[in-house]
Amino acid sequence: MIYIGLLGCGTVGSGVVKLLKQNEYTITQRAGENIQIKRVMERDVDKCRQLGLDPDCITSSIEDILNDEEIQIVVELIGGIQPALDYILEAMRRGKHVVTANKDLIAEHGRIIFETAAEYKVDFYFEASVAGGIPVIYPLKQSLAANRIKEVIGILNGTTNYILTKMSREGRPFAEVLAEAQALGYAEADPTADVGGLDAARKIAILSSIAFNSRVTLNDVYVEGITSITPADIRYARELGYVVKLLAVAKENEQEQLEIRVHPAFIPANHPLAAVNDVFNAVFVYGDAVGEVMHYGRGAGQLPTASAVVGDIIDITRNIQHDISLRIGCTCYEERTILNINQLSAEFYIRMTVTDRPGVLAGIAGVFGNNNVSIASVIQKTSSGQCAELILITHKVQEHNLRDSLAVLQGMSIVSRIDNVIRLEGTDRMEA
Repeated sequence: MIYIGLLGCGTVGSGVVKLLKQNEYTITQRAGENIQIKRVMERDVDKCRQLGLDPDCITSSIEDILNDEEIQIVVELIGGIQPALDYILEAMRRGKHVVTANKDLIAEHGRIIFETAAEYKVDFYFEASVAGGIPVIYPLKQSLAANRIKEVIGILNGTTNYILTKMSREGRPFAEVLAEAQALGYAEADPTADVGGLDAARKIAILSSIAFNSRVTLNDVYVEGITSITPADIRYARELGYVVKLLAVAKENEQEQLEIRVHPAFIPANHPLAAVNDVFNAVFVYGDAVGEVMHYGRGAGQLPTASAVVGDIIDITRNIQHDISLRIGCTCYEERTILNINQLSAEFYIRMTVTDRPGVLAGIAGVFGNNNVSIASVIQKTSSGQCAELILITHKVQEHNLRDSLAVLQGMSIVSRIDNVIRLEGTDRMEA
């Protein structure tokens, strides 16, 4: 018998309880031991009772779990930084293995957690922290371990993907679709972490640390959200053969430096990620040996996330049976340079409103040329009164050169406004 202590019985915690009961026979056979929840730390006793848990196993004190020597695995599902961090570290000091779905904690405090796990020779598993039920951490650490990973690109937030999908299909503005997503429960009452890109940033920090064997934290990730995306941008993307997605991007350049970023992007309509819609997530990986691999599925939800949590519990149970731990520990053994966004190069989509008269385009082209920004294509849309809308696509240019150009243009009388600037990603596929 393997006893676990469950911290939190919310959406994911209750999913773990349900899954352990629902698939008890199969889980026991695959784990080689019967896995039982011995203690649950949860304030809402009625919620636990409705799940069929014995009232005697419910507690409001972490000490009841930490002091129980029969509990070998602690499953942390309360979320947030504190007190979750203290609980995890103390559980490890007491010789207990830990499973978590807490992306915030790992992205910001992964180093001390892994160091503590190594010091006390216990396992720390966290598959559910990225992309819910989609297996991606285990494949990166195990199945693709022979590869030199060159890039990881993901759609890692279901809320933003749902919003952009609805905007694309129905031509509706961001604020309207966000309100609908909140009403349907796809978006939080405070959606800042999702629509601002922070949720995806935490996840790509975790994936980058594994893929490139170097510690990446949330502070290392450049972040832009989707609040500036309009139906016009989505419409022009479609005309040009692209789809707009919020992408989490991690790449290694030829000098083995890293670029880690989250932002909206135009991706070619034939890119595998372009077909990932609604609340679904996907992670696209390129390894030097395996080539292209894509992991796709539900990135959140009660049972999909519980699936990843219970999978980790099963793996630790096997380790306990064979008296081994730290079989797959921290893989951050390299120190890599993480480039600032201004050091990167990209192709860009630029939409601007300008004065509709002769010589304007030449003046704008001159500013770009003076700042080493090469224009690949220009489309002028029907003028409205005295103004016209320009759609420009650049060749690959340095970020700081583009920003210098835009700063000059914004001060020119012929430019009414810079409406939007969006990076292009994966354009090599348009030539394939």
